[in-house]
Amino acid sequence: METDDLIRLESITKIYGTGDAMVAALRDFSLTVASGESLAVMGPSGSGKSTLMNILGCLDTPSSGRYWFAGQDVSRLNETELAHVRNRRIGFVFQQFQLLSKLSAWRNVELPLLYRSVGDRRRLALQALEQVGLSDRINHRPGQLSGGQQQRVAIARALVTDPGLILADEPTGNLDTASSRDVLAVLRELNEQGRTIIIITHDPEVAPVAKRTVHVRDGQLVDQVAA
Repeated sequence: METDDLIRLESITKIYGTGDAMVAALRDFSLTVASGESLAVMGPSGSGKSTLMNILGCLDTPSSGRYWFAGQDVSRLNETELAHVRNRRIGFVFQQFQLLSKLSAWRNVELPLLYRSVGDRRRLALQALEQVGLSDRINHRPGQLSGGQQQRVAIARALVTDPGLILADEPTGNLDTASSRDVLAVLRELNEQGRTIIIITHDPEVAPVAKRTVHVRDGQLVDQVAA
């Protein structure tokens, strides 16, 4: 793999079910993402983009093909090894925020660090919250925050482990227009700072935040457009 490539998918196929119930969610899918790039993955419901996200995030493994992440062939790892990659190298941002309602913002952000031997977790959590503009909301619980603020807490949680990749699944799906704009501005700024960002979306207004957009249909990459 080239040294400036963070991700390389080669002929990835993902099959679910057997016999008459067999479905190919991805078919002979190849893609390269450079370190520091921002990429939007677009496609309608059922196109395969969610399966692609799960494989990119090491939440699932391909039925065939190879996936190299930061030079490592993660398509051959077991579940324990995949969990290690997810915790150390990938930050996730989900449509539903996935915050714990009883915990403050900074306590939510520190959660990924609990699985690692990391000292001074509070300092790292506060630093991540500062990066997303929420230094004044560190002790607020999710119910005391707007949707856009909750998603920025989720982005801070994704940042706190200093991952090589931030993978955002429909990050503005539950937000109004103004909050969506704020969240996308944060993702754009993080990319400008050198973070690799991949956004999974069906929204044509979200994709332009990325410098390249790929379109997925029927489990295949059908075209790609540079910004």
